[in-house]
Amino acid sequence: MCTTAEIGMRELDHRTNDGIDVTLLWNPQTSALFVAVDDARGGESFTLEVDAADALDAFHHPYAYADRSRVHYPIAA
Repeated sequence: MCTTAEIGMRELDHRTNDGIDVTLLWNPQTSALFVAVDDARGGESFTLEVDAADALDAFHHPYAYADRSRVHYPIAA
């Protein structure tokens, strides 16, 4: 299992609510921002790339942005 440090990602924020973990990640090499979601209840995990202007809103409402995102990155187990 790779950690975010091993792949160059930095955790900017994290929250947990009712079995859902949401993490805001930043890649300093590419300046890309990602929101990672792990739903322990539903078994769904995904990561999506977001624009900097939308990062905080996507962090608070990741499922709304999941529908808009063209690319989903499965989270490695």
